[in-house]
Amino acid sequence: MKILVSNDDGYRSEGIRRLREALATLAPVTVVAPDRNRSGASNSLTLDVPLRVFEAEPGVYFVPGTPTDCVHLAISGLFDFEHDMVVSGVNDGPNLGDDVLYSGTVAAAVEGRFLGLPTIAVSLCSAGSGGGNFAAAAEIARLLVAQLLKKPLDQRFILNVNVPDLPSNLQRGFRASRLGFRHRSSAVMRAQDPRGRPVYWVGPAGAEQDAGPGTDFDTVAQGFVSVTPLQVDLTRHAAIPVVAGWLDGIDG
Repeated sequence: MKILVSNDDGYRSEGIRRLREALATLAPVTVVAPDRNRSGASNSLTLDVPLRVFEAEPGVYFVPGTPTDCVHLAISGLFDFEHDMVVSGVNDGPNLGDDVLYSGTVAAAVEGRFLGLPTIAVSLCSAGSGGGNFAAAAEIARLLVAQLLKKPLDQRFILNVNVPDLPSNLQRGFRASRLGFRHRSSAVMRAQDPRGRPVYWVGPAGAEQDAGPGTDFDTVAQGFVSVTPLQVDLTRHAAIPVVAGWLDGIDG
């Protein structure tokens, strides 16, 4: 059993260090992560330039690329051995609701799933500025991996885990949750560079819109760890007959 660990905060982040330490009690762990923070990279792959891999210390490698690059390289030929599972995190900040569409943390897990491995993405619902309860989140990850080893799930699942930013003794347990939904993000913020030219910052994520009972937002707000099974298939199967009928009305 060998575990691949990655993230989108970079190989020097506290979350990935804590995660590596916790999972090393279960199996050998290899870290392959970006050289710097690549939050919001989603599922992007670097295709226009070659990638380089550097070893920071035994078992810890970093790549000037995206989280997806890191997992793809690690599983597709970087090593002379194979991994059995991908665990991504611990992310500094939540990945709730439609955050999963942008998240590099979740994307690393998705890439592991694309390449045939069971995967977990773990995020700490902190303020995103460090100093959170990363040790507690890493212990949650260890418990989930141990359960997955003891009782495997359908390998098509990607488990998206969001941990309240609380010490271990205040965590209230686990709940299976669905993704909630946010309002649209705030407007871009306009500024100027030192030469007076306009620059723009992407605005912060919107507030919760669909955050009622059963959602990941509500689960975390109540102090429980949210575990959401994701899938790669984005097809809205129930809408296929509707779209087929709509297409029949096209003239020509």
